Amino acid sequence: MSEADAGRLPHALLLAGPEGCGKMPMALALAKYVSCTGPKGEISNRQWDQLMHPDVHFIFPILASKTRKKETCDDWITAWREMVLRNPYFSYNDWTRLMEVENAQPVIYSRESDNIQRKLSLKSVQGGWRIVIIWLPEKMQEAGANKMLKLLEEPPAQTLFLLVSEEPQKMLGTIMSRAQRIDMPRLTDKDISLALQERMGIEAKESQVIAHMANGNYIKALEAITAGGNNEEMFNHFTSLMRLAWSRKVKEMKSWSEEMASLGRERQKDFLQYASRMIRENFTANLHRPELNYMNAQELQFSSRFAPFVSERNAIGIMHELQEAEVHIEQNVNAKMVFFDLILQLTVLIKNH
Repeated sequence: MSEADAGRLPHALLLAGPEGCGKMPMALALAKYVSCTGPKGEISNRQWDQLMHPDVHFIFPILASKTRKKETCDDWITAWREMVLRNPYFSYNDWTRLMEVENAQPVIYSRESDNIQRKLSLKSVQGGWRIVIIWLPEKMQEAGANKMLKLLEEPPAQTLFLLVSEEPQKMLGTIMSRAQRIDMPRLTDKDISLALQERMGIEAKESQVIAHMANGNYIKALEAITAGGNNEEMFNHFTSLMRLAWSRKVKEMKSWSEEMASLGRERQKDFLQYASRMIRENFTANLHRPELNYMNAQELQFSSRFAPFVSERNAIGIMHELQEAEVHIEQNVNAKMVFFDLILQLTVLIKNH
């Protein structure tokens, strides 16, 4: 904020970091600070409280639909504002679910660059800074990215671009070179635990367990509190996978694979990440150091019987298969084939304990 006060604010900032580290809250805080100073600060604050400041513009991935008459970010802006105001810690999955396009891949269309160029050609409504917040710029279509590059190379006066990215390596290198980069690391377990205690009223011991499970991602920590049913669903899929891998009942294995294939891609990825965590926790359980384990009561009960089957002989192999399956799901490989191949590989590994 001192840079803004001193008039040394760069025309473009790239806030880069993993999901749930606070990039969007940081971008919103900076945008509010810059846009709500000056003679019209009180008016700006009231507008900002509804994310309706006339000089602040948002660009984000969408799935254009002529039938739903939603072709641009402006057509989705009401839903976007509601989500951001509800909680500035949100994920790409949260947004795709809200748009009801879980199995599609929303992008930032090239027309958005044309739209923002048109908006920036007009005078500032309140005579101050104009701010463009681009959430997940790595989702920009190539043509749009090249148009955005021209804006960043010759930015209009008193215009600030805030690029909020989780995978900056997927952005055009020339765009990154035009922005001052700030890398934001994962949050510490302590930070997440304290936030859960202070903001959510979670008891210290429970907050520490949730923080560890979240692995530096505050979004995951919030999901653990509010989506217990989803966690139970993942647990049930995991126990079924391991029991079937042990029993080698091919017919049931095929049915399990088909059931997993029926889930949306993001839920499939959530499951594979959950399964990886469970393998790590069960491997750690063999060290007989309870203070190192972070599982809920249901998971601990299952672990008391399952942990002996995860050892130094097979843990790395199981983790590799789960991670490879996640990569294939991300690449749109046939889900039935991915999950059936996964369970076949685990039938070999789970016996080798």
